[in-house]
Amino acid sequence: MKILIFGASGQLGLELSKILQGDLIKVYNSNEIKDGYKLDLTNFSMVEDFILKKKPDIIINTAAITDVDKCENEKDIAYKVNSEVVKHIVRAARVIEAYFIQISTDYVFDGQKGLYKEEDLPNPINYYGLTKLLGDTYALSYDDSLVIRTSGIFRNKGFPIYVYKTLKENKEVNAFKGYYSPISARKLAEAINEIIQYRKTGIINIAGERTSRYELALKIKEKYNLDGIIKEVDNVKNWIAKRPFDSSLDISKAKKSLSIDFYSLDENLNYMII
Repeated sequence: MKILIFGASGQLGLELSKILQGDLIKVYNSNEIKDGYKLDLTNFSMVEDFILKKKPDIIINTAAITDVDKCENEKDIAYKVNSEVVKHIVRAARVIEAYFIQISTDYVFDGQKGLYKEEDLPNPINYYGLTKLLGDTYALSYDDSLVIRTSGIFRNKGFPIYVYKTLKENKEVNAFKGYYSPISARKLAEAINEIIQYRKTGIINIAGERTSRYELALKIKEKYNLDGIIKEVDNVKNWIAKRPFDSSLDISKAKKSLSIDFYSLDENLNYMII
């Protein structure tokens, strides 16, 4: 089985490359990886041509500009990478009849209620969330596609890594007041590896347990016996884009579908690279 991974040098892409079985076709843009193909995702004709020539059985798109403030400032590139390229991936996938998985985000929601289900109406409050929602729409225009909505992926970067490193230096952690459903790149990759076998379509939430960033920071401090102060804040200095207050995801559907523990906070915190 041939599996094409877009964004193979990112946190999730690296873990998928370790776990997935088969002939892996790894595509990166900036960070070079061994046996990978460098491809500019804004060159849409090249992207389509690459897919048509490689003829993968499965395509997984983990590539995205996830810097929320960068998306707010650089809307053109954010739209191309997070939205428009998905349309072209789907065009090629339809021709070769490949199964397509699009990795999405909890930031398609406004954060007013939390524990969002797959069928809840999206309402993004920043440009990053809007571009990802448009990408979802392009993906779902193809019958043989699955949109995986997730939250706060971490591996060697992300909020948990920031907390660990800051407390390790005995400095103060600013924890944004609000909730989400963080998941390690490793556990998300394991979940994707299993769900591929079922060839599910539509939308599914695969993320961790709902937690506040403050609670998460306290957990990390306790787990690693760290010093330093944790402060809950309403906003983080220098943020440009709005953030949803509670973007946590309802993962009950995925819990029924998958046999592994992809969700517990303790399990996920075992896979921080620090």
